[in-house]
Amino acid sequence: MKFFPLFSSAILGLGMVSCGQSSGPNVTTVATPASAPAPAAQPSRQIGLVMKTLTNPFFIEMEKGARRAEKELGVTLIVKTAAQETSIEQQIQLVNDLVAAKVDAIVIAPGDSQSLIPTLKKAAGAGIKIVNIDNRLDPAALAQAGLGDVPFVSVDNDAGAYKAGKFLASTATTPTQAAILEGIRSADNARQRMEGAKRALTENKQVKLVASETANWKIDEAYAATKAMFAKHPDIGLLFAANDMMAIGAIKYLQESGKTKVSVVGYDALAEAMTEIKGGRMAATVDQQAAEQGYQGVALALQLINGGKVPTMTLIDTRLVTAADLK
Repeated sequence: MKFFPLFSSAILGLGMVSCGQSSGPNVTTVATPASAPAPAAQPSRQIGLVMKTLTNPFFIEMEKGARRAEKELGVTLIVKTAAQETSIEQQIQLVNDLVAAKVDAIVIAPGDSQSLIPTLKKAAGAGIKIVNIDNRLDPAALAQAGLGDVPFVSVDNDAGAYKAGKFLASTATTPTQAAILEGIRSADNARQRMEGAKRALTENKQVKLVASETANWKIDEAYAATKAMFAKHPDIGLLFAANDMMAIGAIKYLQESGKTKVSVVGYDALAEAMTEIKGGRMAATVDQQAAEQGYQGVALALQLINGGKVPTMTLIDTRLVTAADLK
């Protein structure tokens, strides 16, 4: 299946260039975009940014924030992205490339919470500072690898998804079936979003969760998964998608099949999702400030390079966005 025309050809052309609790008490919360927290560095300081892909506009926004940090802090940013959010082996190679390039730090939004840890240990062994953003690396696996507390910048994905699920469930005043479209199941942020949404949906006794399937963050897979779920459960009335890309794929199927009364909520606050909300085809989404995650990741990496101490976890605020917010 081809990508749907909701996305411009310009964005699609970027395809070959990709939302835990801390074990320690050192947590910083960021509510609004921060000013530069550190003095300008020497231009020779090189920081690698490894993201999942640029086929998802969320990561385009993340790079914009990182580029703002590059300009304000005087570092040299080297951006590396995999082809797809599921291209884990490619991400591993990108980290190896940055190790070979002898960068000073690596800021990474990993596609998987465990698979990249051995490669990141190699990077740390070479003296490269590591900052984890977006999807959290598994703390137990990090400890087992001897990496200790890798600074983490993200949002409380469970809480963000709970907000969205609570809003979705509040519309059910009679017995209603619900379903969830999950992200990559080996990713910590996908697990947290599924759990937060599930908890919120099932708190309403009128709601029965009948299906929860992965679509790996992708539009096309979400279209197919939604079609399959509705074949088994044609009376689903509520659908939580763990990112906006999957929500858009689901909406495409629902519009084509005439199921226009299904309430859909997404996660990421992409521009395309805002259009769907304004058009009444989507009920809400969650803004997790992708640009601020990118900015804070680079800022923390520079502090580590300069020998400073940084929080174990930096949480960016989430915000539920509904039609009422877009008037």
